[in-house]
Amino acid sequence: MSIVTIRNVEFINNPARFSDVYRFRVTFECIAPLKDDLEWKLIYVSSPGNEELDQELDDCLVGPVPMGVNSFEFEGSAPDPSKIPTEDVLGVAALILTGSYKDQEFVRVGYYQNTEYDNEEMKETPPEKIMFNRLVRDISTKPRVTRFQIKWDVAPPQRQQAAAGAATSAPVPSANDLDTAMEVDSSKEDGSAS
Repeated sequence: MSIVTIRNVEFINNPARFSDVYRFRVTFECIAPLKDDLEWKLIYVSSPGNEELDQELDDCLVGPVPMGVNSFEFEGSAPDPSKIPTEDVLGVAALILTGSYKDQEFVRVGYYQNTEYDNEEMKETPPEKIMFNRLVRDISTKPRVTRFQIKWDVAPPQRQQAAAGAATSAPVPSANDLDTAMEVDSSKEDGSAS
């Protein structure tokens, strides 16, 4: 069972210029207080076949984390254009938000990002040399979420409802009690009410 569950990731500036920072709000629920920080990273993947070209745009630490629903705003730099192969600039790339606790990744949220020129003419006939100042990005609102089991150093609290329900429930009769009750009932039926 995960102690932390992401409830929502809201991109504050989407769509945006390619060179704009990424700004978003992460809302998550924590079912037990965490003394240590959660680490969040934002990664830009331009070439899925080559991890060496992945760019970590930013990371942040959030903590200590109280039990309940929490949120924070995250701002990450735009990717460095010089680290993106020319053939991978336009079209679809991936944006990945990861969450870790004590160097153990517990969630990965991936988004598709489409990058294109800001006008129809350039979209239909792209210039030979990429003009980064004319590019816009649009991040898909349908994420792909992958969760990982990790070793949390806290245990979720016991549900109080179950304990309260058990304490206030009626006792369950045993088979012997049922036999005795049936004998009593049958004697009432056989008894004369004449």
